[in-house]
Amino acid sequence: MIADASVAPTVPVTPAAAHAVRTAPAQVGAWRYTLYLPHSPLAPGVARALVRTVLRAHGPLALLDRAELLVSELASNAYRYARGSASLRVDWRAGVLRISVRDTSTELPQPPGPDTGDLSQESGRGMRLISECADDWSCYRLAGRGRQARGSGKVVWCELIA
Repeated sequence: MIADASVAPTVPVTPAAAHAVRTAPAQVGAWRYTLYLPHSPLAPGVARALVRTVLRAHGPLALLDRAELLVSELASNAYRYARGSASLRVDWRAGVLRISVRDTSTELPQPPGPDTGDLSQESGRGMRLISECADDWSCYRLAGRGRQARGSGKVVWCELIA
């Protein structure tokens, strides 16, 4: 965006003001990032780092903590339950942040039931966290044919509304 100096406000740029401009990005337009994750225990940390970097660059910063938690759960589940690599997609459009993780397992996660309320348990709390922290979530199987058959599996996604 080019600002016309004749109509641009005159504001002295101090180091604090310059920092404020860098940390309060404009949330304009739609964007999408995709990251391929190897089947590695390091993948959830890398996924968190990508979400952190993207949201710091584009905004909205208010979603950062929840987005990091959700992508960590989705990427951890992909590593734990699938045998192959995964991919992470982070989309922003019309005030909605969508985080999707695609993996090679065709087994869909079960929605949390009333008996999964104990978050201190070692297993089964991930989908409860996703259900509680996301504004919406779902999953679907991929039925690839031809060239895409090699990438069959599922996608688990969640959305955060700004």
